[in-house]
Amino acid sequence: MAWWTPQLHAVLGGIVIAIGIVVMWEQAVLLWALLVGTIATAFLLWKGRSIGTVWAWTTLGLGAESMTWPIVTMVQMRMGGSQPTEEQMGAILNAVIFGLFTSVFWVTFAFGLFKRLKEQQTPPAPAIASPPNRNKKNRTRS
Repeated sequence: MAWWTPQLHAVLGGIVIAIGIVVMWEQAVLLWALLVGTIATAFLLWKGRSIGTVWAWTTLGLGAESMTWPIVTMVQMRMGGSQPTEEQMGAILNAVIFGLFTSVFWVTFAFGLFKRLKEQQTPPAPAIASPPNRNKKNRTRS
């Protein structure tokens, strides 16, 4: 494995998070997506010691992004000042349903990756010799 491989994956993970912002929040300013992608890349470079670690943190970031999607949608609708229209209520419902589904998916996926990484890092347990069978009676012959 080359020394730059986790760094390359950290950059790719930052790009994935930036694309996630653009896809989920259609009104997101491109500069905002680039800023979040740069911060995510810096975080992944800092925390990502291996490729698995980078993608575990990336999927956790996607889960957090998905959780905030319904909240941001509701705040945007509320900033309009008037009662939400039928179309806006549909957008809120869409954001809540898909935001909840995708956030549960990505967070569960991230925890699975973290669990796998933890299992890989723990040393294997030593083999324990089985205790003698006590059901058999030890008989000595004289």
